[in-house]
Amino acid sequence: MQNVFRNIFSGILALVVLFFSLQSLSLSNDTDKKIDLPKVVQTPLDAIVKEMPVEINNIPFRDNKELYQNDDPGSVVFIYITVRKGNKSENTDSTWQEINNSSKWFYTDNKVVQVGQAEAIVKFGDENGPVPGEVGYGEVVPNATIQIRGASTSLEPQKSYKIELNQGAGKWRGQSTIALNKHIFDPSRLRNKLNFDLMKQIPGMVSLRTQFVHLYVKDETSESKDTVFVDYGLFTQVELPNKAFLKAHLLDSNGQLYKTTFFEFGRYPDQIRLVDDPLFDENTFSSIMEIKGNRDNSKLIKMLDDLNNYDIPIETTFEKYFDAENYFTWMAYNILVGNVDTSSQNFYLYSPQNSDKFYFIPWDYDDSFFRQDREACCGYFPYYSYEYGIANYWGTTLAERVLKTVVYRNMLDTKVLELKDFLSPERINGLLNSYMGVIEKYAFVMPDVQYFPTTKEGMRHDIELMPSEININYNLYLESLETSLPFFLGTPSIVDGSLSFNWDPSYDLNDQGINYHFILAKDVLLQEIIYDQELPNNLSLQTTIPEPGEYFWTVTATNSSGNIQLPFNSLWDSNNRPHSGIKRFYISDDGQVLEK
Repeated sequence: MQNVFRNIFSGILALVVLFFSLQSLSLSNDTDKKIDLPKVVQTPLDAIVKEMPVEINNIPFRDNKELYQNDDPGSVVFIYITVRKGNKSENTDSTWQEINNSSKWFYTDNKVVQVGQAEAIVKFGDENGPVPGEVGYGEVVPNATIQIRGASTSLEPQKSYKIELNQGAGKWRGQSTIALNKHIFDPSRLRNKLNFDLMKQIPGMVSLRTQFVHLYVKDETSESKDTVFVDYGLFTQVELPNKAFLKAHLLDSNGQLYKTTFFEFGRYPDQIRLVDDPLFDENTFSSIMEIKGNRDNSKLIKMLDDLNNYDIPIETTFEKYFDAENYFTWMAYNILVGNVDTSSQNFYLYSPQNSDKFYFIPWDYDDSFFRQDREACCGYFPYYSYEYGIANYWGTTLAERVLKTVVYRNMLDTKVLELKDFLSPERINGLLNSYMGVIEKYAFVMPDVQYFPTTKEGMRHDIELMPSEININYNLYLESLETSLPFFLGTPSIVDGSLSFNWDPSYDLNDQGINYHFILAKDVLLQEIIYDQELPNNLSLQTTIPEPGEYFWTVTATNSSGNIQLPFNSLWDSNNRPHSGIKRFYISDDGQVLEK
């Protein structure tokens, strides 16, 4: 029995040894294999996700919205100015009367006549007087200078003014230069404010801060010396684009900034030069645009070189130098509000110092929301037939090249539709209602009522029409897409015993055929016609030389859909009325062609 248990135990032991031997052999054969174990992933408590870096040329163009957080569109700030005569060396020795009698409209030898200035004690406050904590409170010595501002408006009896706060005098709302605009040609006195209050809500645009101002002036430069502050009425303060403006709007204060004078994006090699070019002249440069920022013009010149080089595709040039959202938003907004005087002026070009891009900053909206009012008043508006839709911008190199490209026209169309929805009658009326109390309080009392361009009823009617302007201008925009674009008439000349005329081709966005119609007449109304001819696809014409005298001529372009377009050329007659699409010339007694 004992042997039986011994044999059973021995068998079990043998099986155990065999089992572990086999396990050992298996492990020895798998020594090169990795054993997969569960992985434990631990996230650090201070882990962060970084934003992808953005190249400077791809940064969206955005305004500093915090600047407008405390805006009250219908509020009025009071400014009290004591004018004193300064010294000749600083050009501050003008009297207040001399300042108001001067003008920035006249030029001498292509140079703007320097207007006079005076020293001033400037104080900000409310209707009761200067307010503690505001700029100028308690001042007894001059802390600023004052002069008139504006060009054609400086000829009017009520002036606009520019105040320059001295260094160390503090800043008013971050601004040292205060522009006070009378808006003498605006029968509502609120168009600029309305537009800039609207634009500050629109992506892709940078607006300007505005504020209604009631101005009082005490003149201590006259022999009698005023002892009281005289009421100068209502003004609109509009922020001036300068280095301080760039900084406040979180833009590059070291960047390039240009105010356009007559800028159609040509190359202008004789005017646009580097400032260290021996032939550079500030006044000549300013006839195209004024330098308001960084004075390195090399980037501007490079952009204009490329833009005017038709061997470089416009897609390459546009995407390098311009921001599509900014450009098409700016253009779409102007089209919809009818601010037609923006094709070659009334805007700033801004470029960050280390960027290739140029951005449009808006300026001067006195002519916006005006189509119905001017037509009712004067029988015409705008002054020239092409001032609607994209036709208004066709005379500039940038717009012409860009808008010939379908993808860019689609971008503009998208922006027009977006802004049309934004510029709703409800939104516009909301702002207008906030202004009305201010306008009615000041416009029809002295001193403004003496020079106000309309009656109270006329002013109210003008304002009531404004919201409906958007839809009118939108329909005109659509019309401009279906009509061939405006073109320029050439200069008549004598060629081989004949009188020769020529003109540039019109352009049709839809590739329709274009026929031209030539008229030569003795009167500006084209009623005394001496030559009339249809010219399919022709761009020139020769006629016999007429007898000495005054003549008028035009060419109209008609596309296959029957839509008619006039040339860019226009003239004003002796009754100060515009005539679109017409040129005037004279045949002298000796048979020469003379243009006026």
